[in-house]
Amino acid sequence: MGKFDDNERIILNVGGTRHETYKSTLKTLPGTRLALLASDSDIASVLDQLQQVPGFIEYNARTNEYFFDRHPGVFAYVLNYYRTGKLHCPADVCGPLFEEELSFWGIDEMDVEPCCWMTYRQHRDAEEALDVFELNVDTGEDEDEIGKRFGIEDVVDGNVSLWRKWQPVIWNLFEDPYSSRAARVRL
Repeated sequence: MGKFDDNERIILNVGGTRHETYKSTLKTLPGTRLALLASDSDIASVLDQLQQVPGFIEYNARTNEYFFDRHPGVFAYVLNYYRTGKLHCPADVCGPLFEEELSFWGIDEMDVEPCCWMTYRQHRDAEEALDVFELNVDTGEDEDEIGKRFGIEDVVDGNVSLWRKWQPVIWNLFEDPYSSRAARVRL
């Protein structure tokens, strides 16, 4: 195994959690924020470029440490992507936060591994389904028209509250992707 000198190591403090890696590891994804950080340019020019995008805070020359005020848990997945070439999505972080962090670090969301793609896309799919399901009671449409619009022909009789009528429909929309046309949209 080859030897690396101390100049090859880089310390990244992300949200108070220190991560140490090699510059060569960060260079595996050219065009990203960390690849720029690991470039052979002088520190002053790199800092100027990095500070043009909000989120980079400081470089501590005494400790030779770069500080980013970002989510440290998500960064562990980002750094692992540099190390392994596989971008996995944490199950305990909401999709929009992970998406925002990927954007900050300059990583394309299309690089998310297939095994994590559904978890990653779940929030967007839910938003799209809710947009399709947007039910405006004041539209003047009668219940049959609303039922047809959502691909549900068998609307419950008119004596039950609106929530009682639509509760099974809403549950089916999210639990059974083949229950209606609206549910198939979220696939």
